[in-house]
Amino acid sequence: MQALKKLIPFVANRYFIACLAFVIWMLFFDQRNFFLQRDRADELEKLEQAKSYYEKEISTTQEQLNNLQSNPGAVEKYARERYLLRREGEEVYLFEDTAAANSQKNK
Repeated sequence: MQALKKLIPFVANRYFIACLAFVIWMLFFDQRNFFLQRDRADELEKLEQAKSYYEKEISTTQEQLNNLQSNPGAVEKYARERYLLRREGEEVYLFEDTAAANSQKNK
């Protein structure tokens, strides 16, 4: 009871009420409220991760392009691996990885 008597003048203070109203307004009702800012920060983090992924992919593709432009043997290797091209009289065998296929089915 004694603590409540000490607390009532503090809570009834107009500066405390104004500060409390301001905090509540900024947390819930403002155009740039706390929850919206948190959602935007999460979205920004996801976009930055996507940006770094795509920058890495661009650099990898750029290296492949430079290699294909400068090395004729790389063109043949790329065509064989990517498009399953073969030379005259050559046979190509494709093997499927059944363990990887089963793990993808289970997901």
